[in-house]
Amino acid sequence: MISTSQRAAHAPSPARHMRKVAPWPRTPGMTYSHARSELWIPRSLLASCVRGVMARDTRTEVLDDAQRYNHMPAAPSCALLWYLQGDCQVLEQGAPAHPESPRVTIARTTLCGPFTQPTISWNPGPIHAFMVLLMPDALAHMTGLDTTALLDRIVPADEVFGADWQAMFRQVEAAADDDERVALVEAFLLPRWLKARPASPLSSHRLADWSRSLALHAATSGLGRSLRQAERRIKQWTGHTHRNLLGLGRSERAFFHSTAAHQSGAVNWSDIAEQSGYADQSHLCRETRRVTGFTPEELRRRISTEESLWAYRLWAFSAGLAGD
Repeated sequence: MISTSQRAAHAPSPARHMRKVAPWPRTPGMTYSHARSELWIPRSLLASCVRGVMARDTRTEVLDDAQRYNHMPAAPSCALLWYLQGDCQVLEQGAPAHPESPRVTIARTTLCGPFTQPTISWNPGPIHAFMVLLMPDALAHMTGLDTTALLDRIVPADEVFGADWQAMFRQVEAAADDDERVALVEAFLLPRWLKARPASPLSSHRLADWSRSLALHAATSGLGRSLRQAERRIKQWTGHTHRNLLGLGRSERAFFHSTAAHQSGAVNWSDIAEQSGYADQSHLCRETRRVTGFTPEELRRRISTEESLWAYRLWAFSAGLAGD
């Protein structure tokens, strides 16, 4: 057994390139629980590699069956997911959050690929989960993995990664707390990303900035530099077409604009559609439903009231932050 003094002697330095986001401010009418949900976003040196880090801990709360669902949007990022305590069942894509929906229990440590549709999962009981969101091209550069083959898939991490990554997985599992886990992940990823990253890496964690940087890198890489060859490289690195990535970036912009409007008390969906680059409000509604499963107004309302949208609350409050 490792003593406290031994553990402290080998503990990693505090994370310097990840910033913890302040909790979502509670106001009257917010009816979700006090379960712990935390988000760390990257500063500039890791912004082109790490999308963010999330932790979720419901062990101190008594949640009913409906509150133990988790809603996640379609996303270009991959995810390293640890279930440190408890289990996760992922519903069949397109199935509603309903007890009869088909579902499968995933491994305790998994790799989730980029997803083209929103996903829903369910926890049979209390959980403590830790998730590192990685940009798919960064994961490909660091590991050689084919992210196209990971599209819309969840696979046990031990079946995909080599010994050095698996050793990091075990360290994360054994860490004393989530802040230590963030520091461990940073210490592992940073030297690998500095070695593997493109010559002119991105310094923003916004999807629209990342997709533009990715397109530029694809257009200037390799022997062939035609539009078709650049599109092929983007699909190979991310699993998504460039058009899909632009749509996800537009959806993120609308999400952040709506969060700011909600906080100011003046939400005008026509204005948000125009600010975000949509043709009109109907276009905004169609894309928001495709990415999240909800209309813009339904999503805004449910973020404030429903337990299962905890991940959206985390990202909503990071809207004004940028990597520095």
